[in-house]
Amino acid sequence: MARQMETRALALLCLALLRGVSAISGGTDDGAERWGYVQVRPKAHLFWWYYRSPQRVSSPGKPWPTVLWLQGGPGSSGVGLGNFLEVGPLDGSLKPRNSTWLQKADLIFVDNPVGTGYSYVEDDALLVTTDGEAAADLATLLRELVTKELPTLQSSPLFLVAESYGGKYAATLGVSLARAVRAGELKLTLGGVALGDSWISPEDFALSYGPLLLQVSRLDSNGADNASKKAQVIRQHIAARQFKLAQYALSSMLTSIVANSGHVDVYNFLLDTGMDPVAVPAMTLPPAYSAYLGSKAAKASVGDSIRDIMNGAIKQKLKIIPKDVV
Repeated sequence: MARQMETRALALLCLALLRGVSAISGGTDDGAERWGYVQVRPKAHLFWWYYRSPQRVSSPGKPWPTVLWLQGGPGSSGVGLGNFLEVGPLDGSLKPRNSTWLQKADLIFVDNPVGTGYSYVEDDALLVTTDGEAAADLATLLRELVTKELPTLQSSPLFLVAESYGGKYAATLGVSLARAVRAGELKLTLGGVALGDSWISPEDFALSYGPLLLQVSRLDSNGADNASKKAQVIRQHIAARQFKLAQYALSSMLTSIVANSGHVDVYNFLLDTGMDPVAVPAMTLPPAYSAYLGSKAAKASVGDSIRDIMNGAIKQKLKIIPKDVV
């Protein structure tokens, strides 16, 4: 089964690399920022945003890197969340961020898959249904960027960095890109793939909560046992392919962990709920963010602040976002 999935993903990638695409783009006068749409399939449009680092110094012996940020969800906006709430040059208040990844690399944010953020389809039947399809769309996007929009990518090692469910996209895309590069189908250097809290094995993650939080003294033995019992329920639902029930069971487990631990932050056991200095001012996450695997639920997790920014000041700046895309 895994081999069949890999073969299908590679076939989709090869088709993407041969396919003609159309694009519309814009940017700042100095070239420090570029953004645009690539029609990755007829009537399916991916939005991207590139930032050139002001610290950019490149030499043949040490080429300047580029990071492609892939958000999770699926259905969470990399252009919005990853950019303004995590690693981009401006924060959720559109003020300069003190520690941005742009100091160390050029950055590309993508609203992936189509239907997320500014990316859109003209027919809901064109929404992707597999990780392989999403990776093929990303490959089409990268081909367009490398050959036309951002030719500097040909000499800049590209690092795929993914958060949460984005880890599935990064893993699939990384394998496919490596094969395409070796086959001479894509002029690109794949620098590496980095997975941060990637939601690639829900069963293993669920089973780890109780023992981990017991070891760091955020749960007592009763609380850890309770979490482990709930994790076994999740495991059973996954084995039976009852994924909605598994999702509900995960939410139940995390809710009980928060209650039994004195409100531990389920993403960082060093913090309590509400203490995260990055996420709290701009957005409110549900108790089990990574468990909200449907795009509607993921979109609903975004607070009014970042939504207003993306549909207000940022949309006005970019000038190419269709009015009905919100």
